[in-house]
Amino acid sequence: MKATERRAAWEALGVVEDWLAGGIRVVRAIPDFPDTSIVLPRPPSPEEGLAEIAREVEACRACALCEKRKRAVPGQGPSRPIAMVVGEGPGAEEDERGLPFVGPAGQLLDKMLAAIGLDRASNCYIANAVKCRPPQNRDPSPDEREACLPYLRRQIALLRPKAILCAGRVAAQSLLGATEGVGKLRGAWKSFEGTPVLVTYHPSALLRDDSYKRPAWEDLKMFRERITAEE
Repeated sequence: MKATERRAAWEALGVVEDWLAGGIRVVRAIPDFPDTSIVLPRPPSPEEGLAEIAREVEACRACALCEKRKRAVPGQGPSRPIAMVVGEGPGAEEDERGLPFVGPAGQLLDKMLAAIGLDRASNCYIANAVKCRPPQNRDPSPDEREACLPYLRRQIALLRPKAILCAGRVAAQSLLGATEGVGKLRGAWKSFEGTPVLVTYHPSALLRDDSYKRPAWEDLKMFRERITAEE
């Protein structure tokens, strides 16, 4: 209770006491009422939270990937996005620049997102299952993915996207705990801690094999329908 509230209650009790004693108002010294109200700390804003996660990622030594990285890659995008894309892990160019999806696969991803009205500068946040480059671009191990998952989980909780697009098998398995490949996981909505998740092929797979382009476009249309639907 605040000091002003405690003083008002004390004075009201004095009036009642005087009335019970015959109605003669008694002048009383007013005691000191310290303010004992509890002030809760302000929760961090999404911008502050993302910045803190980025600092932790850049200092992280939770797995062996930190030993050979040039730069960690926390993620990129607005703090209040409509959607989120989760990929596998940084490649050589991402490791150099500290940004996700900036190589040829990233350029294709930007075009894919633009086709459904998304952009990393305004309404889509991009991250990876692991924040440091695996040597020779190998698949990150289960232990490495597990070490990074708390960062990704916190990012999702802060960003609160309407939906997440998992690009590739590693991202899908990391978020969904699945063992199947993209071919079996795509085409139906999944969920990660209450956030809708759709799985599609990684852009690098489309660069290698044109036959993935049509199903990937079907996935993108399905994703667009979800993120543009009225709440």
